[in-house]
Amino acid sequence: MAQRKILLKPDTLWTSVKERTEYALQCGALLSIPTEFEFVEQDGVRFLVRILSNLNRKKAAKKKQEKQSATSGEEFNPFLPYEEDLFVADISDTHVCILNKFNVVDYHLLIITRGFEEQESLLTLEDFTAMWACLADFDGLAFYNSGKTAGASQRHKHLQLVPLPLAPSGLQIPIEALLTSAQFQNSNATLAKLPFVHAFASLNSNWVRKPLAGAQETLEIYHTLRHAVGLDDKQSGAYNLLATREWMLIVPRSQEHFQSISVNSLGFAGALLVRNAAEMEILKTQGPMTILKNVAVS
Repeated sequence: MAQRKILLKPDTLWTSVKERTEYALQCGALLSIPTEFEFVEQDGVRFLVRILSNLNRKKAAKKKQEKQSATSGEEFNPFLPYEEDLFVADISDTHVCILNKFNVVDYHLLIITRGFEEQESLLTLEDFTAMWACLADFDGLAFYNSGKTAGASQRHKHLQLVPLPLAPSGLQIPIEALLTSAQFQNSNATLAKLPFVHAFASLNSNWVRKPLAGAQETLEIYHTLRHAVGLDDKQSGAYNLLATREWMLIVPRSQEHFQSISVNSLGFAGALLVRNAAEMEILKTQGPMTILKNVAVS
């Protein structure tokens, strides 16, 4: 633990995020995607569903990336190097924090590794150190999409962090109502009303004051939860990981999409994204919890 060093100065991240967001919007580096939202209820959860208003910016950027990849013969990596205009803070010797270029949620951060690591690789002590260092001054939901099947859009390893509450009204996180039904067996638990394979554990919010020690504890909990859902430590497997200052949830994945609707970690927090009215109709007809069940492991 002595070898790990946190570079992020205490009580500076939230201010840096707001200042860099304003700057990145002004210079055109941050291309926020406008959305509208509504709530769709199923199985006692009031799901927050965002519908995209305009994807043209992201489509144009994707075409540009594909052209660069074709010219260079190498897959385009937006994190190596990352855009300086999106840089928020140095977190540690191994991680930096940048803004999500195509954010749907305001102040959406990416916690990226300085060197290339595969998005499907196991989370490490360094990853959790960076997570806790950020959570100390940013009360949010951290999440990790392990691989394409889990909704990851980039191969370069990155955790993500969005501020709480996720919705302008109601609970901090839509699934919060289900957390009270946690049934513990040793240190990990299951949530009675989630109809798919998962494991849940409580975290100690005081770890924001001791991110190095907290990371060590969280790493052990992470491996315990992985074993609980049948993931071994030799191969990562597709899964979504969600964590706040108080808890952690892991959900193994069987597929990325339900019909045309892509689901990542935020779906399991109760926040889904659809691209158009047709997808919204599918979601309302099938039900959001039914969609989660289909992309998870029953």
